[in-house]
Amino acid sequence: MFQNVSLANLAAASPDLITEWRWTIFGVGVGAILLAIGLMAMGIFLFRKKNTDRSLLYFGVFVILYAVRILIRAQPLLSVFAIPPAVASHIEHAITFTIMLPSLFLFLEVVEARWHRVVHWIVGVQLVFAAIAIPLDLLGISGRELDIANSSLVLASWILLTVFLFFLRPPGRLPPELRVVALGLSVFGLFVLRANLAGLRLLPGRDIEPIGFLFLVCTLGYLVARRIFAKEESLFAIQKELEIAEQIQASILPRDVPRRAGIEIAARYLPMSAVAGDFYDFLTFERNHLGILIADVTGHGVPAALIASMLKVAFAGQSAQASDPARVLTGLNQALCGKFEDHFVTAAYLYMDLDAKIIRYAGAGHPPLLFSSRSKGEARAIEKNGFFLGMFPEAEYSSIEIPLQRGDRYVLYTDGLPESKNAAGEEFGLIRCMKVLDSHPRLPAAALADQLLSEISRWTETAKGSLGLQEDDMTLIVLDCAG
Repeated sequence: MFQNVSLANLAAASPDLITEWRWTIFGVGVGAILLAIGLMAMGIFLFRKKNTDRSLLYFGVFVILYAVRILIRAQPLLSVFAIPPAVASHIEHAITFTIMLPSLFLFLEVVEARWHRVVHWIVGVQLVFAAIAIPLDLLGISGRELDIANSSLVLASWILLTVFLFFLRPPGRLPPELRVVALGLSVFGLFVLRANLAGLRLLPGRDIEPIGFLFLVCTLGYLVARRIFAKEESLFAIQKELEIAEQIQASILPRDVPRRAGIEIAARYLPMSAVAGDFYDFLTFERNHLGILIADVTGHGVPAALIASMLKVAFAGQSAQASDPARVLTGLNQALCGKFEDHFVTAAYLYMDLDAKIIRYAGAGHPPLLFSSRSKGEARAIEKNGFFLGMFPEAEYSSIEIPLQRGDRYVLYTDGLPESKNAAGEEFGLIRCMKVLDSHPRLPAAALADQLLSEISRWTETAKGSLGLQEDDMTLIVLDCAG
């Protein structure tokens, strides 16, 4: 019975009412699709890790605002959610006055850098207009004039952006993604023109502008997706290059420490990132002679690692004068000077003659050598420094000679160890390094190296107890004279 009454009521309904409902359902459907697209874009942006490209964010906000404006115009929805028409009108106007902003920010991600200032000016004008128009609309002042001013501003902005994006470009064909956007803008422009002509009663029919906007959204979505995938491919290529650089750097570091009777050597290398600027190497000879170089290139990453590889080649050429640390550092400095401008190298070189039972040491702007003796107790720092490498071609270096005795321990390191900071920003410092040496005189070289790094690791723990991030590369070489 109820079904018959419902069918009878529908049949009795006026054709105009049925048409109105059809257009309402159509508008709600398009709005729902756009809203889903916008929310999906926002969700992808928020859940992506280390996302520096904000084009997806601006695209999502732009589409969501347009979708809400479509839905707020549907009278049945206003009735369902009990939204007063006056409130809906204010919301619609607020969106109309601000919807250009996310599209302008999206264009900032796309246009060439030389046009950024122009787009910033357009953004500034739009912001000023929105700041004035929204309060005036809420007060009910100059409603028609505000709509005309906004339409003129939007039209002028789109014309400027179209000119900058498609016409004022270097010679050559447009990239594929911009050709697609050009098509979307053209189609959307035709729909907007038809809507305005229909509003002037020059063409019959309803406003079907949302269809054109949906087409434009698809082209903009293609543009955003193309940019994201291009950046992903670029990041993937960079990651592959970093992996290759890491393999190359690993190949230039010694695989094992030299073995000599009566001498125990332990080396530890902890880079801050995949590739680092710390470096160490050995010059070995058939007799009981040994040269040890430790160096720290300023900066991090691939540039520092490339300079470290240059240092290895230069160090290999110093074998003829390996017994003289001052001449070794002079040779390295001359080999590096003029090769780079924004970096320099600190280094320390230690030469050991087991037959003569002596050690010779020289530094180039490097942290001092640490020395401790089981027989004499307290550890101390030995500093013999000249200028750092790679900046002053005429720099001169001098060395110090130390008798080598049973139970002596020498520690070479880079500044990442003493400069490690705790949660309060206090550095670990040389004093604490020497206290570790004093506290563990009987530990073997490898165990002492691990102990010192463990102490520094505990020092850098944050106040909440989680391990702090390593702020610099750390390299450590412990040399023990067992007899």
